[in-house]
Amino acid sequence: MSEPRRGVRHAEHAMGTVFSFDIRDPATPAIGRALEEAVAWLHHVDEVFSTYRPASAISRLGRGELAPERCGPEVAEVLGLCEAAARATDGWFSHTPGGRLDPSGMVKGWAVERASEILYAAGAHNTCVNGGGDIQLRGEAAPGVPWRIGIAHPLRPGALCAVVTGRDHLAVATSGTAERGSHVLDPHTGEPATALASLTLTGHGLTWTDALATAAFAMGAGAHAWTEALDGHEALAVTAAGEIWRTPGFPV
Repeated sequence: MSEPRRGVRHAEHAMGTVFSFDIRDPATPAIGRALEEAVAWLHHVDEVFSTYRPASAISRLGRGELAPERCGPEVAEVLGLCEAAARATDGWFSHTPGGRLDPSGMVKGWAVERASEILYAAGAHNTCVNGGGDIQLRGEAAPGVPWRIGIAHPLRPGALCAVVTGRDHLAVATSGTAERGSHVLDPHTGEPATALASLTLTGHGLTWTDALATAAFAMGAGAHAWTEALDGHEALAVTAAGEIWRTPGFPV
């Protein structure tokens, strides 16, 4: 009896970006079903949380057409995480930028981490789930070989400013201006955050790593000292002037 082929790759468009799945375990029916479930999960999250869909639960909630208790447990979970992130960052993370309900800074990382968990539960223990550059890694790229993730230089198209190396349960999240311009707001002023061109944060779970990366990017010059004091996270940033700084434990 032949062994199952090793490795499954899949790309899916959802939430206005591309999600990629790189599974390095032998392909099995259980993993195939889990991949289908993870893809369906991402589309479900898009339907519920998209701020671009007028009929989504989050859009209706923001317009006052739907009471919070009628939005379902997933919305309550995400809004609770957003409120916790706002407290943990002294308001630098905000799900109401400019006074408009928008939990997008939490949703993508949360959705990717959950998709990774779906795969892991089915036996896929060596995976990379990438949602538009925000990544949840598990296990190894190959037996004895760590994952290597290139961090794009935001001011030099086609160049890298660092390569993250790691294994097991590693999350990599980047906030920056390269893909979407100045879209992260300083929640204290309502103006775009422009001091940094990009900030990459590493941690274990992508839900919190992504949210904290957004908060740190909004901080601008204050992000360096703040990220050095974070437990379980490391940072690398490129300033608007092109200077690069990193915390001592950044995994390169």
